[in-house]
Amino acid sequence: MSNSMKYAVALAAAMSLTAVSAEAQSGNINAKATVLAPITIAQGAELDFGNVLPGVNKSVAAASGATAGRFDLTGVTGANVNVSFTLPANLASGANTLPIGSWDGCHNTIANQAGCTGFTPSAGTTSANFVAGALYVYVGGTVSPAGLQPAGLYQANVTLNAAYF
Repeated sequence: MSNSMKYAVALAAAMSLTAVSAEAQSGNINAKATVLAPITIAQGAELDFGNVLPGVNKSVAAASGATAGRFDLTGVTGANVNVSFTLPANLASGANTLPIGSWDGCHNTIANQAGCTGFTPSAGTTSANFVAGALYVYVGGTVSPAGLQPAGLYQANVTLNAAYF
């Protein structure tokens, strides 16, 4: 064995005597999730345009209309909620249609339109909060009957969708 080879073997032996063996370490964290109670939605009031005259637009304001539609939502106090709508373009009476020209909305944490926060239901999603576990969403709009609009009871469904975020 050459001197350089002897030196390398001796160095390796010395290093193995001085090396400290590493010990494995571990730690823990908790994994958790809070499952929220489902949001409930109830009909508070129907949106009622009342009597409509041919050729004369009729509006119901969400923030002040006595016949505005209202949805009553319940959810987890303090939770944020996104609200959106599936809105009809027309009311229908058999084959006849009555166009809805615009939509109006507002929401409040109490069952009162005074001081509600306005939004446009047809514009997409709006955000709100379940301050005391309740949210009231009001909806209004404008119907635009034709000059020769046929008489009849015109109806359509307005659907509110709500989800925590």
